[in-house]
This record gives sequence, structure tokens and C-alpha cells, in this order.
Amino acid sequence: MPPKPKAPQKGGKPPKEKVFHPSSRKAGQLARNALRKGKLGNLRTTRKKKAASRLDFYAFVHAELPPPPDAPDGEVLSLPQLHAITQAWIARDDAALAAEQAARRPGRPKSPRESRIEERRIRESEVYRTGMEIPDLTDAPTLARFRKWDVRSIGYAHLLRFVRISSALPDVVVFSRAPAAGAVHEEECDDEDDDSDDAPELMEQMDET
Repeated sequence: MPPKPKAPQKGGKPPKEKVFHPSSRKAGQLARNALRKGKLGNLRTTRKKKAASRLDFYAFVHAELPPPPDAPDGEVLSLPQLHAITQAWIARDDAALAAEQAARRPGRPKSPRESRIEERRIRESEVYRTGMEIPDLTDAPTLARFRKWDVRSIGYAHLLRFVRISSALPDVVVFSRAPAAGAVHEEECDDEDDDSDDAPELMEQMDET
């Protein structure tokens, strides 16, 4: 009679993990794959953080909108109002910063929160100085779409026209981004009464010098 196959032992040792020589081609391949996965993971995390930061900014701007007036002709915001909203965004944590500074005893180091707020404020102030992108709320169609936004999904931003404004050149507005192709047309199909599909041209262009 043929010998009976051995029954698997309960609680047996798990199979040994393959170990490759550090200088082998397989080890190099595994190291490159691990590095690539790490970079992709870091890139996805960075993108998510940037998207969340932009959504926070748009939500702040949305909350700062004045109530719509009765006269449609006076609905759009002025350039000084765009600057005022941007400055309020940068200064949003100033009260918390002052409280942290007041609570710190002389000679003591800054708290982590105080340092984070200061670093964030410096970073955003520099972005504002060189040109911060904001929805063009001086444009009536963009303002109307922005008011309809529930500010929950960053994807809605592709419906909006964007401009850049700068603290260094407060009287200059530079067109930066148009609504995605077809976005305006699709919205007009949903609202037959809206016949204003022409976005204003670039108001002023920054000097190249």
C-alpha cells in the first residue's frame, strides 16, 4: 500500500519569509517599489491637505459674503471688498495668537500653537503679497454661482472664474482661471433665465517689468 500522506501539524511554523541579499537585483527592486509607494502616499496626503485648505478658504469667503441686495445691478463685490475678505482670512487666528502670547510667561518659549499660527500667518501673507487666487466675485455670473455653493465639495470650484489679487498692488486684478470648458453652458441649460454667459475681460494686467 502507498504510504499515507502526512497530516498537517497543528500549530506548525509559518513559512519562512524570503530574504534577499542587500546587493541583489531583487532587493533593489523591492527597495525601489517601497520608495515609490511611499512617495505616492506622501503626494496623495499633500494633495488632500491642499484641497482641504482651499476648501476652508472658500468656505470662509462664502461666510463673509454680504447678503444679496434687492437690486441685481449692485450685487457684485468691489475690489476693496475682495481685499478686505482676504485680509480677514489671514487674520482669522489673530485673537488666538494674542491669547497665546499673553499666556506665555517672560522668558518662556513659544507654545506649539503660537508657532503654528505665526508660521501660517507669515506664509499666507507672503502668498497674498505675491498674488492670492480668489473667486472673481466682481463678476456677476461667478458671484451667483458662488452663492449657490454649499462649500462641501472642492469639485464645484471648476464652475468659477478666478482672479489673483496682491497686497503689493492692491489696484491690480489679474485673471488666473476660467470656468472649466462646458461648465457655464451646462449651468445655463439648467436655468433658462440666465443669459449672461460672458465673463468680463481681464481688468488690468500686471506689468512684466
